Amino acid sequence: MKLLRIDSSARRNSVSRQLTEKFVQTWKKQNPAGVVVERDLAITPLPLITDEWTMAAFSDLTTRTPAQHQTLALSEAMIEELMAADVIVIGAPMYNLTVSAPLKGWIDQVVRVGRTVFYKPNGPEGALKGKQVFVLTSRGGAYRPGTHTAQYDHQEPYLRHILGFIGLNDLTFIHAENQKPGELGEASRAAAIEQLHQAALASNQLAIASEALA
Repeated sequence: MKLLRIDSSARRNSVSRQLTEKFVQTWKKQNPAGVVVERDLAITPLPLITDEWTMAAFSDLTTRTPAQHQTLALSEAMIEELMAADVIVIGAPMYNLTVSAPLKGWIDQVVRVGRTVFYKPNGPEGALKGKQVFVLTSRGGAYRPGTHTAQYDHQEPYLRHILGFIGLNDLTFIHAENQKPGELGEASRAAAIEQLHQAALASNQLAIASEALA
């Protein structure tokens, strides 16, 4: 079993990093032989999408030049990390009502036509099916469905759509909301930690069941 941990906060001791760390700790206790691969997007040099990058990504693999291969090297490495993972945990702080710039940069590198999504007669089909994905978020406010602030949440809906686009449809979101100093933030963080512990345990139980059926 292999778990891919992705962090995307600019802060080294952010709430989202604390959540992903606790998830990994629980997962490893239940799966000591499991392999954890870490991708810290805050220290990964994520290039912007350029004309050269686009031309390389849409070039024929058989005629791709060494320069184009180099242009896509990081994209290929991060796609391979996704493909090799059985479980993916993403730490996603909310910045300005949506995802952080590093997380968006990662998305732009791994969402690639002909690599992680294919257009077929019935529409696009993602290539990364059959993986469990846990998105652990930290937010300054609260954006629960049915509340007047839910309309400002451009984080979870976007991530659900774009991850599903590449086949990552088995998604569990756990939110630590109201992450400002005070009792509300502490209570929400504690609840999120309990949820992620249960989610990590359930992830291992499902993996064990799947291996037994294989």
